[in-house]
Amino acid sequence: MPTALLTDRALITVSGPEAEHFLQNILTVDLDPLEQSEAKPGALLAPQGKILFDFLVSRAGENALILECRADIADEFVKRLMFYRLRAKVDISKWEQDVIAVRWQADSSRSENDSTAFADVSGVGIRDRRFGLPVLRFYETPLPAADATQNEWHAFRLSQGVAESGLDYALNDAFPHDVLLDQLDGVGFKKGCFIGQEVVSRMQHRGTARRRVLLVEAASTLPASGTELTVDGRPVGTLGSTSGKHGLAIARIDRVKAAMDANQEIKADNVAVSLTIPGWARFTFPEIAGAEDA
Repeated sequence: MPTALLTDRALITVSGPEAEHFLQNILTVDLDPLEQSEAKPGALLAPQGKILFDFLVSRAGENALILECRADIADEFVKRLMFYRLRAKVDISKWEQDVIAVRWQADSSRSENDSTAFADVSGVGIRDRRFGLPVLRFYETPLPAADATQNEWHAFRLSQGVAESGLDYALNDAFPHDVLLDQLDGVGFKKGCFIGQEVVSRMQHRGTARRRVLLVEAASTLPASGTELTVDGRPVGTLGSTSGKHGLAIARIDRVKAAMDANQEIKADNVAVSLTIPGWARFTFPEIAGAEDA
């Protein structure tokens, strides 16, 4: 079970008697069912519904929550939270710690309920619910020793179809549906209002989401992140981060389905690729592909 240290993450604590109420009213994720030692993905949106900040949220005892985000956006995230705080009885602070640990089960033949999985963590790990295989994140020092690299961690993340901002998409350029937050319990459609809720709920109820994260595979090494995916020169999506012959992309699933039905090759530069839906996702390719712009 590999363990890697991540040096590109930051931790923010939101605490106080109104901490959960404050976050519940602005973030996409529903905090009511959030259990102890569990991390759920979420986002803070612009009023237009696009993601300004993405994160994982977990509990830190009574009246406190931890937001794990990219280190390079942490200060701006704190400023935005402070902007929305107003008179709420909430304290917001960034940890001095600039490294976390992550451990994952790389062997898919083992059950997620295998009692031997993570038997040595003694309850200090936080279960990351985004993955089909068990993944634990560690915040408190001393962190477990690393026996794997960040690149190995990202290769596993890509294999599981889990996208992250900066690596796979740009902030303020994607809706929650684009990056599968609706599939990962990262949007609480029944919890009531949050910033950007009207736009995101409309997409959900009308079923208009067409841009989706897909798994990418090629027979040779994939080109750089940001490379356009095309069919006969027409764009269908954009390549996210890659690891050798595997990667992620955000693509128009209607156009991808049309290309597959017509046996047309999808390319990233001159590299032919195949695109598939992550196995845990609930959406499907549309039966009738359209060409309308979203």
